[in-house]
Amino acid sequence: MTDAAEPDDARPALAGPSARVRVLRLQRGERPVERTDRVAGEEPLEIRVGGPDGPLTQVAVTMRTPGADFELVAGFLLTEGLIGERHDIADIRYCADVEQPEQQYNVLSVRLSRPFDASALQRNMFASSSCGVCGKASIDMVEVHCRPIPAGPEVALETLLGLPDALRARQRTFERTGGLHATGLFTPAGGLVELREDIGRHNAMDKAVGARLMQGDAPLHGRVALVSGRAGFELVQKAAVAGLPVLAAVGAPSSIAVDAARRLGVTLVGFLRDDRCNVYAHPERIAP
Repeated sequence: MTDAAEPDDARPALAGPSARVRVLRLQRGERPVERTDRVAGEEPLEIRVGGPDGPLTQVAVTMRTPGADFELVAGFLLTEGLIGERHDIADIRYCADVEQPEQQYNVLSVRLSRPFDASALQRNMFASSSCGVCGKASIDMVEVHCRPIPAGPEVALETLLGLPDALRARQRTFERTGGLHATGLFTPAGGLVELREDIGRHNAMDKAVGARLMQGDAPLHGRVALVSGRAGFELVQKAAVAGLPVLAAVGAPSSIAVDAARRLGVTLVGFLRDDRCNVYAHPERIAP
């Protein structure tokens, strides 16, 4: 797979994971103070996909934190069912034919190594909780595209309880801005394999999954995912399609997320905080 001519670090200085802004700090009993603060970066990313020849089709526009854009797109294509493996992607690059030059790094084109059927967008892209379509039909759509997740691995409860601290310790941009979600991929023994941050929780998952996909580590049957927020249906969907056997969250799951995890074979853990957690699906992978 060919990388783009412009790497992520060639982006304009203001279009990064965080940006400096002027704020007015107010506090009871104190005088207002002007100061500089950091906020999380957020910009649109347009994704265009095509086969080896022929036109490119816009498949999505997502708001994301700039950085790891190639990984985001690779993970998105995998977890949305548009590709099945790394070798389906022949080339990813930033688009040079944009109307506004400042948007060059906000448009990515992907050439697949096989013909691309644009009508597959209607058949393959799964409904998420954000679009108002949910329930059994959504889970059915995901289930068709999932490879079976094998039994195991087993994760010790003590190891699981240590993952939030390990994740938080590596959230560098969150420490500066307080405004990003994170997804960490760990070994069953608790070793951190990949960590990605983004203003969108689903983007953080796609970036982490895409990073492993681009390194040939997919499906992710030997990994444990931890997300920094809640566990909605779209994260269970993406975990299942990526082959992740365990998905843990520091926040709460939704009802459809629980239903999906039970049907798709994903161990779903919620409220992973301090010395406790709840296991909502497939507890056999967690060793008390």
